[in-house]
Amino acid sequence: MAGISKRIDQARKAFEQRDTVASAKLHDPQQIANTKRLDETNRGSWAGAYLGSLVYGGLDGIITTFAVVSGVVGAQLEARVILILGIGNLLADGFSMGTGDYLSTKSEREYYDREARRQAWEIEQFPDGQRAELRALYIQHGYGEDEAEQMVKVQTRDQARWVNAMMIEELGMLKEDTNPIYNAVATFAAFVVAGSVPLLIYLVGLMIPIASTTAFSISVALSAIALFGLGAAKVFVTRLNPLRSGLEMLFVGALQPWSRTLSEHV
Repeated sequence: MAGISKRIDQARKAFEQRDTVASAKLHDPQQIANTKRLDETNRGSWAGAYLGSLVYGGLDGIITTFAVVSGVVGAQLEARVILILGIGNLLADGFSMGTGDYLSTKSEREYYDREARRQAWEIEQFPDGQRAELRALYIQHGYGEDEAEQMVKVQTRDQARWVNAMMIEELGMLKEDTNPIYNAVATFAAFVVAGSVPLLIYLVGLMIPIASTTAFSISVALSAIALFGLGAAKVFVTRLNPLRSGLEMLFVGALQPWSRTLSEHV
């Protein structure tokens, strides 16, 4: 019998194809009951888990590097200066964004752990009060009194499950399973890889003479392609329309330089 990970992939494919026969087979109660739980922490692919960091780092890398290219071209400086400033920007800003992502993710996890410890302490000290609070929360969510009471009995049989229920229902917090270090690496790598695209033509220019206006025009085109490609690449995780996703990213990215210019003049 297929494991959880494989079964989820099959369910996604059936949904995309609107294959009700395959979907019905996957949702057969007996098949579900026999499914081997190959990984209890399955929440999708690695790319899916760190999609936010990849998109955020890639988008900012393209826009920031292109802004450097535009500024140096506007100052009519040579291509070597563009490369020096561009590469310096990639490494410095990429590292800054990576460490920022690491610290923010780590802070969120620390805050969650602190609140979870508080909930565990309150459960140990005031179990009746916590049961009443959880029951009230379920009723607020629209459950009947009998349903709420039954759910409380189920959730409070195990302390870990009880704490998790309180974190979700009372605080609206879900435990984040992503690793802060991996988040930082994903952001930094996406920033450097995507952000290097506007500089490619200037690297070529070190070996083959290219007019400044031509190089800049190509850099604009490469930046646009990189933005579209970044958006289209999301469909490997989101399974949405690649053309729409790519155009959306291109549109959002194109707005960034305009918004920055506007803010500088306000």
